[in-house]
Amino acid sequence: MPSRMAALLALALLSSFASAQVKLAATPPMGWNSWNWFAEKVTDKDVRQAADLLVSSGMRDAGYVYVNIDDAWQGTRDEAGNLHSNDKFPDMKALSDYVHSKGLKLGIYSSPGPKTCARFEGSLGHEEQDAQLYASWGIDYLKYDLCSFHNGVMRKEHPGDSPEAMHLQYKMMRDAYEKMHQALLKTGRPIVYSLCQYGFDSVWQWGPEVGANLWRTTGDITPTFDRISLIGREQAGLARYAAPGHWNDPDMLEVGNGKLTLDENHTHMGMWAMLAAPLLAGNNLSQLTPDIKAILTNREILAIDQDTLGKQADRIYAEGPIEIWARPLADGGSALAIFNFGEQRCYLRGISLHLEQAGAFRGWSARDVWAAKELGPIDDSTHFTIPRHGSVILRLSK
Repeated sequence: MPSRMAALLALALLSSFASAQVKLAATPPMGWNSWNWFAEKVTDKDVRQAADLLVSSGMRDAGYVYVNIDDAWQGTRDEAGNLHSNDKFPDMKALSDYVHSKGLKLGIYSSPGPKTCARFEGSLGHEEQDAQLYASWGIDYLKYDLCSFHNGVMRKEHPGDSPEAMHLQYKMMRDAYEKMHQALLKTGRPIVYSLCQYGFDSVWQWGPEVGANLWRTTGDITPTFDRISLIGREQAGLARYAAPGHWNDPDMLEVGNGKLTLDENHTHMGMWAMLAAPLLAGNNLSQLTPDIKAILTNREILAIDQDTLGKQADRIYAEGPIEIWARPLADGGSALAIFNFGEQRCYLRGISLHLEQAGAFRGWSARDVWAAKELGPIDDSTHFTIPRHGSVILRLSK
């Protein structure tokens, strides 16, 4: 009888944990990542300051709760294989406690290979050790970057570009991601699992099978409109792979970085929201301007990104530089975005809004999200003026 009771208790605990896992990343994760601004120069002080600024700026209350340390926190392993942080991060548990005290969560970074992208210690051969370490620190999010596993392990083990070699390489990759998934499960701590492997082997088709909550679909983003628009447009056709708990990830936000214009920042943020993308700000929060803060914390845009139905937008029209994307929303309405990727202002002459394809019908009303303005009933012939690299985001309802 005692053994039966123990088995029932274990089953109940497993069921409870499985339920918690389902709720993990029920909407796309939101937060801040250190790489785009600090790269390998990030320090404990920078992360603490970012946590403070997420709170004081109102970004935490808008939903940005993950504070993610990217590469370059790692030090060396001791004789037992235990990984220690480097001198820039003297006490990871204390840092985690500080971030948690602010009502935020802490994320960390590693690689299935021997080294990370910045040549720090990876997790190869130490997956369970590292996962237990992260859990002991109170880590809430792991970004797991392919890096040296791709060229240093996969290609070395199965050289060449033949279909047979590629099949074996990709099997190794999947097995490596599953190995860390199992290690994270063994910790008993809910940790968001982010695959950073640049879309190899159509990761969106198998990411959920290895426990991923999100997976990168492209190479790295940069703070240029050409790169941002290319990445955004490459997401066409991937909508069916996104769902609560499992998200396509077109990479971190560059809003507020580089020389992006205000219109380009709006378009970047609006497209990521339409894509139900994870929203990980990558800007210097100490230089947050009112305009950039307004974009990052716009409640109506964030509501589209975080919509509980979890349906990613897909492209319903494209002609030249003009594209129209749409996604259904939990309240029965739809979000519709018109993007002008061209170099000239556009008046949409001769372009239909394709409302029926967006799930909207005659008599539906629209709200201009960025302008926070009710437009009343619209139809396919309603025209908008869209600036160069600009966009219009509409919320459509009966």
